[in-house]
Amino acid sequence: MSNITLYEIAREYRADLEKLAELDLDEKAFADTLESLGGELQVKAQNTIAFTQHLEAVAASIKEAEQKMAHRRRVIEKKVERIKSYVLQVMQANDIQRIECPHFVLSIAKNPPSVLIEDERQIPQDYFTSPPPPPPQIDKTLIKKAIQDGFEVPGAKLTQGYRLNIK
Repeated sequence: MSNITLYEIAREYRADLEKLAELDLDEKAFADTLESLGGELQVKAQNTIAFTQHLEAVAASIKEAEQKMAHRRRVIEKKVERIKSYVLQVMQANDIQRIECPHFVLSIAKNPPSVLIEDERQIPQDYFTSPPPPPPQIDKTLIKKAIQDGFEVPGAKLTQGYRLNIK
């Protein structure tokens, strides 16, 4: 496999097309020559896309592994919390305030006070906050439809892009 890039092949292809256009060939010879010129470009493009498909598969497997690892992390974090809660309950049940060992010290401490809402309907309105309204969002679908219907929308225009379809 050569290390020539798709850009270089395309540049050579265009140069060969220009040379071919200058030659005085019959229709069949022109078609045969044109077909032979595109071969290397097509093979390189196919190999390049095959490589991108490989990369997409690698990315998908990494994403799946990330999801599995995140799930595993959450399971372990919950297990840690359950174990800590268990040790706290045992220490409280046995009226033990402190346990010392060479690696760490366990002690029971009070949490800062927190508010427990028993019935939200009874809370006076003074204690409610309302979030600020979200800023208005541009609706590109409405703008697109308006422009397609012949209306001018200041500050916006339709653009035509391209994408590569791989089937």
